[in-house]
Amino acid sequence: MDLARDALAVDGAEVGAHLGVQAEGERIVTHLFESGDPAYAGWRWAVTVTRAPRSKVVTVSETVLLPGPEALLAPDWVPWHDRLRPGDLGVGDLLPAPPDDVRLVPLVVLEGDDAVVDWFDAEADDADEPGELPAPGRSRVLSAIGREGASERWYTGEHGPRSPIAHAAPAHCASCGFFLPLSGELGRFFGACANAYAPDDGRVVSADHGCGAHSEAMADAVAARALAPVIDEFGYDLVDLPGVSVEETVFEPLSRGAD
Repeated sequence: MDLARDALAVDGAEVGAHLGVQAEGERIVTHLFESGDPAYAGWRWAVTVTRAPRSKVVTVSETVLLPGPEALLAPDWVPWHDRLRPGDLGVGDLLPAPPDDVRLVPLVVLEGDDAVVDWFDAEADDADEPGELPAPGRSRVLSAIGREGASERWYTGEHGPRSPIAHAAPAHCASCGFFLPLSGELGRFFGACANAYAPDDGRVVSADHGCGAHSEAMADAVAARALAPVIDEFGYDLVDLPGVSVEETVFEPLSRGAD
């Protein structure tokens, strides 16, 4: 024990109380000492000593600082591409897609689920010849996995049909004049909002999304969705509603005290 403690003192380590000793093998033991460094609370020094066969001299094999059962440890290291979350990319940051990104396929892949013909108009004026795709200046496009992932994010997000603003909307985006459908396969379900007064302006929304800035929203339709007049147990309390006159309101008594 003294030899082990002296070995730590030579290295200038802050050593605390002796915590125990454990056998590692024949003529090999490790002494454990508490770390006296406040930055390493719960850690302990491990000093392994040994003796050669038929020798009376004990020597030090190694010294190392190890975490104890109550030591504060750093979290497991996670690669940056696994830590990255949407919105982390800032101004000036670069995030190139890896060569094996499953969300992308080479532009030449034009068969099966990964077909990308619908991304371009094969009969477009800028096509080199009829039936050929125009050169878009990119080598990869979205794969089927990439399109499915984007569709799921868009549909289940705040610009899909399950958001509170969509539930309160008078109609769906599909019937709105400001709805610009996407081209290709995704255009059957998604489009861009072009209403400057809508909260989704410039964003991709689902066809069954909606908001109060619908192009065909009418004030009368909104008023029809309002609550009926409030009635208490002493009689009727008529509440004027926008666009609805008292004479046009139809109601029934809901309490014993009403006439």
